[in-house]
Amino acid sequence: EYACRAGTNTRFSSGDRVEDLAGAGWFLRNSDNKPHEVGQKLKNNWGLYDMHGNVWQWCLDRLAPYPREPAVDPAGPDSGDDRVMRGGAWNAEADVCRSAYRFSYPPSYRIMTAGLRIMVVPGGTAKMSRP
Repeated sequence: EYACRAGTNTRFSSGDRVEDLAGAGWFLRNSDNKPHEVGQKLKNNWGLYDMHGNVWQWCLDRLAPYPREPAVDPAGPDSGDDRVMRGGAWNAEADVCRSAYRFSYPPSYRIMTAGLRIMVVPGGTAKMSRP
């Protein structure tokens, strides 16, 4: 969510309206019922493409209610099998492509609309992102 929002507080990093989402991601209304090559839509404020729609992203996070106090990038509990999926997909409605939407499945779950994003920090090592 932190990477997806890229410093914004709107439903989508591109704004609050479905029309704003259409400029930033592939979803049910504009995908022609298929995934698309990354980078064809607008990037977010941090230069990341396809953070909304196209394919769900598996995350390292485990699902738990958000804490009551303000937190940056809460990862959920330290134990449990299920992992969070975020971002929406090419066959999803706009509401599930918003920055804060998440759900979870066990890592053994297979779905054709899911992927993951490998991030490399300059001077660092590869790790899975927490969109």
